[in-house]
Amino acid sequence: MKDKIKNISSLEELQELYTATFGKDGTMTAKLKQMAKLSNEERAIVNTENTQLRQLFKEKQSELENIALNSKLAGEYIDVTLDNEPENHGTLHPLTQTLKDLTGILESFGFTLMTGPEIEDDWHNFTALNTPEYHPARDMQDTFFLLNGNVMRTQTSAIQIRAMEQNGAPIKIFAIGPTYRKELDATHSAMFGQMEGLYIDKNITMSDLIGTLRALLSKFFEKEIEIRIRPSYFPFTEPSVEFDMKWGDKWLEICGAGMVHPNVLKNCNIDPNKYQGFAFGFGWDRMTMLKYGLDDLRAFYDSDIRWLKNSGF
Repeated sequence: MKDKIKNISSLEELQELYTATFGKDGTMTAKLKQMAKLSNEERAIVNTENTQLRQLFKEKQSELENIALNSKLAGEYIDVTLDNEPENHGTLHPLTQTLKDLTGILESFGFTLMTGPEIEDDWHNFTALNTPEYHPARDMQDTFFLLNGNVMRTQTSAIQIRAMEQNGAPIKIFAIGPTYRKELDATHSAMFGQMEGLYIDKNITMSDLIGTLRALLSKFFEKEIEIRIRPSYFPFTEPSVEFDMKWGDKWLEICGAGMVHPNVLKNCNIDPNKYQGFAFGFGWDRMTMLKYGLDDLRAFYDSDIRWLKNSGF
């Protein structure tokens, strides 16, 4: 039996011999069934034979399995010189990337980030910003009014009011966050991201505002930006201006700004005879559209992975 086991060359043959030995009708099984009729010496011999045969079968099985495995590995190999499969890495959403870039630029200019609530009261959203009750910005067609008289924040300027109330002057902050207005088309959304800057100190002038915005735009778009200034009107700044920038062969409106109105300073307990400063605001959604050549604002909020891939993000 030992020689038979030793000369077997396949697992199939080994299984056949094992069955013939230890199966229901196997030779060793038959001997074990007769153990009660044997003497003690004969039982010891059968037990020893049973143990040795089982160990031989186990060792032969391991030997044949190793041979089969090595034979399989010899025919299968990995060419490590081949390029691996490309990984599908996630990326930042274009709006998130723009916000990250603009935040980094303004912080490098010495501005401090401030945030505030998205549901605002009349004082911080309108009255403190020198917005009279008859101003069209309060119109139901533009503002989302809540039943308790509060509103969904129409502008991040409300954060400026809270910052001045809390910290007084001098102050140099920028505010970011979603704002809400009843607008929806290719270039406007009912919810859009807005960013505003505020710098109040002694001897701040319009030239400081112009220099800050020119530097901000040039750093963000990574090239020198030509700007022009047009007179405008905002209840919270005086004088008020609109900034346009040259984009290709066109002038594009990019930002509203101006010197903070004395009434706004007074509403925040800041002496306008001692302090003055500038404020500016823009939607970073539109900044993203311009930088990355996108033509429909609504695509930002569709959560379509295919669009993100096709847009190069």
